Amino acid sequence: MSDAEYLAKAHALLARIEAQIDAWLDDDVVDIDSHRTGGLLELSLPGAGAGSKIVINTQPPLQEIWLAARSGGYHFKWDGARWVDREGQEFFARLSESASEQSGQALTFSA
Repeated sequence: MSDAEYLAKAHALLARIEAQIDAWLDDDVVDIDSHRTGGLLELSLPGAGAGSKIVINTQPPLQEIWLAARSGGYHFKWDGARWVDREGQEFFARLSESASEQSGQALTFSA
């Protein structure tokens, strides 16, 4: 994949996460605070996870997306159809698990 294709896919992923959070805020589902600086998106979670964060970061030199959560750090590569980690877990599934665990309520992110 070219660098331009990577950047387009990575920024689309971050935009999708922000759109989901905006929809939840509009529907009063959950109050997640998000802050984006370039290729870094920081999510501050409420409830049981008050004070906890999830950080999603683009890694252009490696063409990866990194996710840091209470449960650990995960690296995702584009497999031609989706972002997957070394174990084959899809990015949005891992993000959903981490956000649900840290917020204390079921949250589902989707591509």
